[in-house]
Amino acid sequence: MAERSFAKEVQKLRMGAGEEFSGEGILAITKALLENGVGYVGGYQGAPISHLMDVLSDAQEILGELGVHFEASASEATATAMLSASVHYPVRGAVTYKSVVGTNVASDALANLASGGVTGGAIIICGEDYGEGSSIMQERSHAFAMKSQVWLLDPRPNVPAIVKSVGDAFALSEASNTPVMMQVRIRCCHVHGSFIASDNKRPEFSVRDAMENPRRDTARIVLPPASFLHEKEKLETRKPAAIRFLKDNKINEFLGGATGKVGIVMQGGMYNGVIRALQRMGLANAWGDTDVPLYVMNCVYPVVEDEFLDFCEGKDAVLIVEEGHPDYLEQNFAHILYKAGRTLHLGGKDVLPMGGEYTGKVMLDGISAFLRDHAPDMLTAPLRAPNREEDAGDVPDLTGKIPGRPPGFCIGCPERPIFAATKLVEEEMGKHHISSDIGCHLFSSMPPFELGATTMGYGLGPASASAFHADGARRTISFVGDGGFWHNGLTSSVGNAVFNKSDGVIIIVDNFYSAATGGQDILSSRATNKTKQTQNSITSAVKGMGVKWVRQIDHTYDVGKMRATLKEALTTDVEGPKVIVASSECMLNKQRRVKPEMTKAIKGGERVVKPRFGVDEDVCTGDHACMRLSGCPSLSVKTLDDPLRDDPVASIDQNCVGCGNCGEVADAAVLCPSFYRADVVHNPNERDRRRDRFRKKVIGWLQTRRESGRLVFQEA
Repeated sequence: MAERSFAKEVQKLRMGAGEEFSGEGILAITKALLENGVGYVGGYQGAPISHLMDVLSDAQEILGELGVHFEASASEATATAMLSASVHYPVRGAVTYKSVVGTNVASDALANLASGGVTGGAIIICGEDYGEGSSIMQERSHAFAMKSQVWLLDPRPNVPAIVKSVGDAFALSEASNTPVMMQVRIRCCHVHGSFIASDNKRPEFSVRDAMENPRRDTARIVLPPASFLHEKEKLETRKPAAIRFLKDNKINEFLGGATGKVGIVMQGGMYNGVIRALQRMGLANAWGDTDVPLYVMNCVYPVVEDEFLDFCEGKDAVLIVEEGHPDYLEQNFAHILYKAGRTLHLGGKDVLPMGGEYTGKVMLDGISAFLRDHAPDMLTAPLRAPNREEDAGDVPDLTGKIPGRPPGFCIGCPERPIFAATKLVEEEMGKHHISSDIGCHLFSSMPPFELGATTMGYGLGPASASAFHADGARRTISFVGDGGFWHNGLTSSVGNAVFNKSDGVIIIVDNFYSAATGGQDILSSRATNKTKQTQNSITSAVKGMGVKWVRQIDHTYDVGKMRATLKEALTTDVEGPKVIVASSECMLNKQRRVKPEMTKAIKGGERVVKPRFGVDEDVCTGDHACMRLSGCPSLSVKTLDDPLRDDPVASIDQNCVGCGNCGEVADAAVLCPSFYRADVVHNPNERDRRRDRFRKKVIGWLQTRRESGRLVFQEA
């Protein structure tokens, strides 16, 4: 069950020529793929293009009508290898993956694909997850484009430009026989807009045509001596062909004023930020019209030297707006100017940050600093422009006052009790080296658990503990999620541990979905999927790899059982890796599935029981140990009116989903027995009503009895 359904939106994909298509960037990309005759699509989900995979999944009926094959790839490497269909055949293919982490995984396949080259258009839609909204290490995909000699498009972040870029990418790929990456940033993926649609096209040459007419060309296979010729072909044939295409089709844009003594060169994805900064300085109007000369690079690699030099003609200074580090473009442009004997000032990282996201304030400060130094006459009026703050210096710096917001587990998350059990085991047996992995379970490194020392990559949690293989009093503990397990962990982590006779403990956190990327189905998902084979056992796969000691836990909320199983794994005499498969459904996905069903049942008059948990204020001691072992957002504190109770007591708010973890933790850790469960019955039957009347009578009798024995003081 994906985080979001596009079942309604995908019907827009049927729109024909002349109709106005409106929607989100990722939906527009899908429409553009269909309009450009794509033959097959694949990819691996991950922000910010998770929803693109969801759109494609929901649109499979439409894709099928056009003869387009779609599949959710096992990894980004799998997706990139899928593009080999375009090596010998004139069939267009597209794959997607998340930013530089996806490119890292795909780099082997990408290097081979780029070496042999392609016949049909092959594009990679890369979600450039960089900056303050990112969930990854701060790197860029630009280096991979240069390393492997694939071309990198960076379209302006508006829907028409994104749609045009998809067509340009296919055409550029075919004109230069080279794969093309199209990076779409977070704001680009989720921007809303409209464009005039064209008719969808069936692939001129389909995957079926390729299967029925097989071809091969030894010169395209990456083996010596062909591989040596590939490099020569890249530089002497493919790259010049790409540059000719870029120039002839005006992929890069010259906007703003035709002349001026200063100008701004930018990555296409930076265009909106640059224009907004100029608007705030009074140098551009609400429609983006400006007299400042702009060179917008919708293709950032390869660089078209002639275009850049033409733009610099007659200028004293040019600013390069390039987000991230290293400053590939600035270095390249400096080299071009040096070779051409030009002496103009080249600005960039001297006024803009070396790294980090170029936010609105960063853009405003950097561009205004550049103009103050090289065109101060342009800043005479802007400071009084009505669409700008009176004085940017009056904006308070809140960086040291606003607390950080580290990620955490959702309310009722079934992974929380796993780490509560781990804390309890460590309290008894001492600290262990713990290797973490990519996924929701990585949140255990944050308070209140503070577990895990490293994370090395998706599915590599156990592999990152492989060096700790020595006789000692304690074993290592490592975690890997079900998504990471199927992505890479089965071979790279579990298989590696079996082969090398590792003695560590591996906990596979199975929440039934690829939860961290939006709740997509995976091999071990329990739900029935019409187009995929699910319900494949992780335990069976682990045993098939040769693991001898395996334990399956089907209810992670049983903290006592989790603790006992982990302790057994850490003390058993069985040789080889010890694997615990801890399974419970992701609560967020469960609530998405169960809540509508319950609401429908209640409205229909059916009897529905909802468990709720609470804290007995008279029993709670106020030491808050339960919070330190649980960390559930619904478990908070409140202050009592009792003057004899100074400390706030624990309290469960209305967000509780009734998972029972707080009570299980309190019981396993032998904390105060202050938690209770209450079942809320909707549409009660007669038996429920009789039971309720009986309970009220008994409780009333007990209350009366207690009151009668209470000592009462009366005034004389």
